[in-house]
Amino acid sequence: MSLRELTSEQHKNAERQEFVKVLFSGNIHPELYAIYLKNQHPMYELLEVCAMRHGLLNGMPGIRRAPNINDDFLELWPDKEKNPPMMPVVQKYLDHIMSIKEQPEKLMAHIYVRHMGDLAGGQMIAKKVPGKGKMYHFENPDNLKAIIREKINDDMAEEARLCFEFATQFFKEMLDISKKYE
Repeated sequence: MSLRELTSEQHKNAERQEFVKVLFSGNIHPELYAIYLKNQHPMYELLEVCAMRHGLLNGMPGIRRAPNINDDFLELWPDKEKNPPMMPVVQKYLDHIMSIKEQPEKLMAHIYVRHMGDLAGGQMIAKKVPGKGKMYHFENPDNLKAIIREKINDDMAEEARLCFEFATQFFKEMLDISKKYE
């Protein structure tokens, strides 16, 4: 079995969340999308910094998403004096990444889930969200996918499943906020 097959149930569960429909609707309010981005940023930033310490992103130019996520946020957030709300799951995710920061294989499972998702489904989301959508722009996506596939193995399944569970919880918490923008 492949890592993809070993995590398919958790992947499908994350994709089925109501907030994912909001992302794909083409009608997401720019401020709501900015809140989404602001919450994504610290998760990507910490994951990428920890991954870089272990050389996990070597040979993958342009794979880092955190700077682009921040650019997208700054483009869309209307009130520069006020920060958007942070979802409780964000801190839980950051705590988890800190707990595995010296375990490159577990970090790579998160790179697989997050960055491969951006390289694949993120391309469809990019066409539906407000702003430039730099989060989903990659110079050489096929090459990046191939490199990620070379760096993963089936032993990462448990950690990848956990990453999908964090994503599912994040989408649930974002759905609660999205009701204010209906």
